[in-house]
Amino acid sequence: NRCVNMIARLFHTPLGESEDAIGVGTVGSSEAIMLAGLAFKRKWQNKRKAEGKPFDKPNIVTGANVQVCWEKFVRYFEVELKEVNVREGYYVMDPAKAVEMVDENTICVAAILGSTYNGEFEDVKLLNDLLLEKNKQTGWDTPIHVDAASGGFIAPFIYPELEWDFRLPLVKSINVSGHKYGLVYAGIGWNIWRSKDDLPEELIFHIKYLGAEQSTFTLNFSKGSSQIIAQYYQLIRLGQEGYKNIMENCHENAMVLKEGLEKTGRFEILSKDDGVPVVAFSLKNKKGGHDEFVVSEMLRRFGWIVPAYPMPAGAQHVIVLRVVIRAEFSRTLAERLVHDITTVLHELDKLPPKVTSEVEENGDNGVVSKRKSDLETQREVTTLWKNYVIAQKEIKRQKVMAS
Repeated sequence: NRCVNMIARLFHTPLGESEDAIGVGTVGSSEAIMLAGLAFKRKWQNKRKAEGKPFDKPNIVTGANVQVCWEKFVRYFEVELKEVNVREGYYVMDPAKAVEMVDENTICVAAILGSTYNGEFEDVKLLNDLLLEKNKQTGWDTPIHVDAASGGFIAPFIYPELEWDFRLPLVKSINVSGHKYGLVYAGIGWNIWRSKDDLPEELIFHIKYLGAEQSTFTLNFSKGSSQIIAQYYQLIRLGQEGYKNIMENCHENAMVLKEGLEKTGRFEILSKDDGVPVVAFSLKNKKGGHDEFVVSEMLRRFGWIVPAYPMPAGAQHVIVLRVVIRAEFSRTLAERLVHDITTVLHELDKLPPKVTSEVEENGDNGVVSKRKSDLETQREVTTLWKNYVIAQKEIKRQKVMAS
């Protein structure tokens, strides 16, 4: 309860001085999103029933860049998902397009404060303003949920003037992950509601068999308290100043990594300077057909796990590499990563061109030739790489012997 109250006030929940906030600790942001979605669905259904209107086709509007837990919610709880596709150069939800998709069956619009793909903050303020205007014109009261899993413990400390939280009237609930930038080990999330009116009473269970009456609204009941204790400890120990220092340091280290990658001249940066301290980047020129997936695989030899993946619907042809800067990621590590990536690029330049498995037709003489299969190509590249490594070791050995 103390954690909920501290986090709620961090998000500018409109509370009186002695008033308790409405919120819950969850198993990560996944459960928090399930609970928030259920509250929106039930509130929308209750209103539709009271008006004598159909209530069997709820939908939710999000960007195509949402985390998979949103897809779980709509599938598990029978809600239609209406996604706003991204586009090259704009990898988050477009607020104007999102509002266009809203109809009378929309239970909420979900905005993301820190996209999984590139760490970018979506424009919640613009979404709120556009949705206010549409609600005024239609008579609807479509609300907003903010998925602040990553950015909820960042924006309040290093972007305090950014309006994304309960300062905006249509934001009715916010989830945040304690195990991301809340600085707690995995397994803790939080969901905060604006007021009691935003959480339907019929979803809350009141129990009396644990020594005193308690209210509960969770998908599971039994779970450990260690993460909640850890979250409370961090909030008390670090305070606002401590969190601010850590988040500023993460941001500065992200800029060191970004600048180092830019100096290579080989990458395009797809993340923003303002947002979650994430550096997302893609190759400008895939020499010899060697793409971001190859870079990711080769970096594992140096102990780095840098995921490579396609952007969401609308920009799936864009492949990115992503580095998440956490509190433990020092400037020295950032500089070392740039060095190792540069080494990988030099090694890639020496590799033979990658061969595809497509069938090639020569239009001049009608000759059709089948290229190597994926497996054959993989084996060939592996063999060439092993031979290259062996040759390099032999050269070093001979130098040592000569000296």
